[in-house]
Amino acid sequence: MNAVTKTASAWIKRIRLPIATKLTLSFLSIILLSSLIFTIVGIQIINNRIIAEAQERVRNDLNTAREIYQDRLLHLEQSVEFTTVRLFMADILKGDIRQEYLDELIRFKNNEGLDTLTITDARGKVVLRISNPSMTGDDQSRDKIISEVLRTKALASGTVIVSAEELQRESPALAEQAYMRFVETPMARARPEVQEEAGMMLKAAAPILDADGNLIGVVYGGILLNRNYEIVDKVKGTVFQNVMYEGKDIGTATIFQDDVRISTNVMDERGERAIGTRVAEDVYNRVIVEGEPWIGRAYVVNDWYITAYEPIRDVNQKAIGILYVGILEQKYTDVQKQMILAFVGVALVGAALTTFIALLISRQISMPIRHLLNASRQLANGNLDVKLESTSYDELGKLSYRFNQMAEALRQRDERLKEFTKRKIMESERLAIIGQLAANVAHELNNPMQGIVTYSNLLLEKEMDDETSRQNLEKISIQANRCREIIRGLLDFARQKKTQKMLTDINALLRRCVSLVEHQALFHNITVHQNLDESLPMIVVDPSQIERVFLNLIINAAEAMTDGGSLYLSTCMGLNCKTIEVEMKDTGHGISIENMERIFNPFFTTKEISHGVGLGLAISYGIVKEHNGEITVESEYGHGATFTVSLPVVTEEVEEPDGIKA
Repeated sequence: MNAVTKTASAWIKRIRLPIATKLTLSFLSIILLSSLIFTIVGIQIINNRIIAEAQERVRNDLNTAREIYQDRLLHLEQSVEFTTVRLFMADILKGDIRQEYLDELIRFKNNEGLDTLTITDARGKVVLRISNPSMTGDDQSRDKIISEVLRTKALASGTVIVSAEELQRESPALAEQAYMRFVETPMARARPEVQEEAGMMLKAAAPILDADGNLIGVVYGGILLNRNYEIVDKVKGTVFQNVMYEGKDIGTATIFQDDVRISTNVMDERGERAIGTRVAEDVYNRVIVEGEPWIGRAYVVNDWYITAYEPIRDVNQKAIGILYVGILEQKYTDVQKQMILAFVGVALVGAALTTFIALLISRQISMPIRHLLNASRQLANGNLDVKLESTSYDELGKLSYRFNQMAEALRQRDERLKEFTKRKIMESERLAIIGQLAANVAHELNNPMQGIVTYSNLLLEKEMDDETSRQNLEKISIQANRCREIIRGLLDFARQKKTQKMLTDINALLRRCVSLVEHQALFHNITVHQNLDESLPMIVVDPSQIERVFLNLIINAAEAMTDGGSLYLSTCMGLNCKTIEVEMKDTGHGISIENMERIFNPFFTTKEISHGVGLGLAISYGIVKEHNGEITVESEYGHGATFTVSLPVVTEEVEEPDGIKA
């Protein structure tokens, strides 16, 4: 919310409007935005709660539907079991099938609402089909329910898929009842078949025992669920009490055979039961393929419902169908729309009221701000003596007081800045004069100092009897040479030498530097390791100056390893592939923390007085900067130091010394 508010405020700031109008718009935008967010969040919370309640209800409704389904199967079991205790069953199994026996069984079958009632002998061969007496002798021992009764001599039941051939044997009317052509609907699961001939049946079987408890036969009965609306209509009447909403049933129930609706009170666009329509793909995968319940929003035939599905399993616990209940979603969406209108109405009334209040407040705020604006304009034009009168004791009053303090502080600062600028200009001029003077003095001293060095060396070459005089001459020569090095360093540091850049192989340049120093006495106990990237491109640099940088760093590393050690030299491309990095790592005594920030300063050195003047790293730093590069150092005292020179990969044309472009 803060980000949105800041964006709105920034947008308002760019509009050329009076401050009172901007304040009003800011207040109004915050109020409207807050009201909108609270309305959306509130509606979402209430809607989620309503949907959660609906899903909880439909879950409970599914439990009730399951109980009704199981109760019908239990009634079937009782009916079949009651058939086995009739005294004439033994006569029928012996082949004595009288008309009165058949009439009584037909009457019982119709009264109990059974679609099939069949008697087999102890081997499972059909002795009598009540629905089709002429069809006998076929073997039913392979049927899972009947084989279970033959094996255990106990009642067995379940839901089964009955083939079209078996239905035809039981009764041609049942085969016709089970047959249906598929009806295409939006979001229905796609499948290549266009019709269904098999049927889904509630089936129960019970053993027929003689007086000694021996199995002499089996009675089985079934209720075909295809186009049988007894269970789904009982669920609708019991659970939903046949309540209507805008001409539609608020609740529906369905029995699926695989993915096909075979028994339902869901109506299609013509107002007929949607027999032959199919379930959606995602529901099918969840319930039939994965064997798990599915509860949520689903598109059923031609409308949205809050639904609950669970698998119907056969005696082997294989999912062969789906039991469904659903509540019409339209009722809940209408409630949601009414709540949205109510929340929006309240928000608009609140926005109108707060807009009026915002106008009053903004006018009270804008007046002092106008005075502050005028004073600020005068201050910007150079009137540092401007003052504001405090008209209130709130933040605007404090702001006026602070403005006066700021104006006074600026006036005093302006005076100090003028004085400071004058002093700095004078110092800069003085330093420039001193620098020029130092360069001139160094140049003038260079020739006489060269003579002192030369003549002292000539005197030292002669044989002298006085050892004291020889020692004094040696001291003169050493100190003269040191003075000459200081003068040379001053000249190099002060002289603006023009670079002679050309395409250069950094690896070759680094190898040449190593070859120049590796035979010196300083490197006798030092091992140099080179790890150079041979794929590096040539870059445009002044080879003589970069060579001087490398030599300075290599010699400094060697001097840091007085007792010997290892020097690691490596080259590689930078992370952004726009630079070449040269790394020099030694195993010397390292650099202390207090010296890390000063090592590139002129005349700073940690060496003995006779071993350096502290200009090498300063000159190297200047050369690298002149090449638009960087030189960095990492060190831990007592564990060596690592210097890294980073040079840009430049492909611009440069002039060779002979004037030919490279």
